[in-house]
Amino acid sequence: MNPQTILNDPFLNKGTAFTAAERQELGLTGLVPPQIQTLAQQVEQTYAQYQTKSSDLEKRLFLMAIFNTNRVLFYKLFSQHVVEFMPIVYDPTIADTIENYSELYVQSQGAAFLSIDEDDATIKETLRHAAAGRDIKLIVVTDAEGILGIGDWGTNGVDIAVGKLMVYTAAAGIDPSTVLPVVLDAGTNNQKLMADPLYLGNQHERIRGQRYDDFVDHFVAAAEDLFPELYLHWEDFGRSNAANILNRYQDKITTFNDDIQGTGIIVLAGILGALQISQQKFTDQVYLSFGAGTAGAGITSRIFDEMVEAGLTPDEARRHFYLVDKQGLLFSDDPTLTPEQKLFARQRSEFTNAAELTNLAAVVKAVQPTILVGTSTQPGAFTETIVKEMAAHTDRPIIFPLSNPTKLAEAKAADLIAWTDGRALVATGIPAADVTYKGVTYQIGQANNALVYPGLGLGTLAATATRLNDTMISAAAHSLGGIVDASQPGAAVLPPVSKLAEFSQTVATAVAHSAVAQQLNRQPITDVDAAVTNLKWVPEYK
Repeated sequence: MNPQTILNDPFLNKGTAFTAAERQELGLTGLVPPQIQTLAQQVEQTYAQYQTKSSDLEKRLFLMAIFNTNRVLFYKLFSQHVVEFMPIVYDPTIADTIENYSELYVQSQGAAFLSIDEDDATIKETLRHAAAGRDIKLIVVTDAEGILGIGDWGTNGVDIAVGKLMVYTAAAGIDPSTVLPVVLDAGTNNQKLMADPLYLGNQHERIRGQRYDDFVDHFVAAAEDLFPELYLHWEDFGRSNAANILNRYQDKITTFNDDIQGTGIIVLAGILGALQISQQKFTDQVYLSFGAGTAGAGITSRIFDEMVEAGLTPDEARRHFYLVDKQGLLFSDDPTLTPEQKLFARQRSEFTNAAELTNLAAVVKAVQPTILVGTSTQPGAFTETIVKEMAAHTDRPIIFPLSNPTKLAEAKAADLIAWTDGRALVATGIPAADVTYKGVTYQIGQANNALVYPGLGLGTLAATATRLNDTMISAAAHSLGGIVDASQPGAAVLPPVSKLAEFSQTVATAVAHSAVAQQLNRQPITDVDAAVTNLKWVPEYK
């Protein structure tokens, strides 16, 4: 192999860590500085460089340069600074890089860019070339129409697929040589991008209907044919497509939608953790979602399924749920409802003041929720008046303002604690500092999908599962919800990001056991725990 090829391949390059023997054998003598460093020395030196960067965006661009150059060094560094790096590599800084992707573009990070304007044969050819002979087991694919908090960013959204895959490896040890980020470019309705001469994607409006469906079908067929043991993760598709795509494929292939299923799992885990602390009964809860898009409806569906699993009939369970969107409480006679929203829309006859339920405050007063979840991207929507009204009717209100980035959050954790006199059980969508109130330090759980989707993927792959079903998803949520230390005053409803690798293993083991118990494994597995452990990749030079 050409020495320059080795140095330019992030999976092969060791930089200054090539030994004298390796340099001689591979023709690298004189092509890197003569001092031979250990991986530990490289990590120390790289982190020192990282600390000189003055902004989060600069820090992320620096880390991406390391990622592009040397995967082992990148993931070793990441593993030692998980809490510090997560908001840089992923939310919220990734929003800045997506919005500026075309302007900042240097290289493609191994992604496959599939265009709706190309023919079907090109899709398969592109995927094959992007894999470059690697055994791809995990694809994160996006069309970037519905990036939570920032909307439609077209091809720029490929960064979300790259970032998700980074977390898969850092958290759960998915081998980075077996993953592939993919963007489906069907156009964009973002007028800012359409007018930007530097925009690198298709500069036409989004294609919809049968042509779009055929585009997705051809991608799935090509990916499944090329990579027969594939776990396919859908990310940030728009409201009109996300659920349709999941419904079309989830009974046919091993697939997962993070916005619909992943967010639902983490919120369910947070609720289970909160109820461990409050000692309240799950089936007694009244659930209100503020925001009824892909994420809001998906979360609601997950919590509903769990109520049915807990013993309620579907009709009994449905009475515990309320969806509020721009028009207020969703009613069944609204012709604009999506299929996912219709499941939880209420009858106007249930209320004497139905015409007045056009805003969150009125609905909270009318239905007296015990759980309030926000996916609205409406900053400050959970006001003091609303929160105090909710807290007047339940001892331990469960309040999760999940919208991100920070500027779009429905409330601040410190306010929620103060407005409820320390009674609220809070999780946020972005990292939140501890809150000290009346002598008690409250740890704020982060309802970040990164807490669950890496372990879910590792467990599914380790079990060689032919499907990812609701039973496996429920096992993931319960394994996370069971980590909470309910005896500690101010305990968080979710485990901390600092233990990401530890509880990703917990989730993976629970998911793999569930798959094998259901006989969904395509290969015989006698020791499930060992299968999970053996699949994990460790960032070390070989």
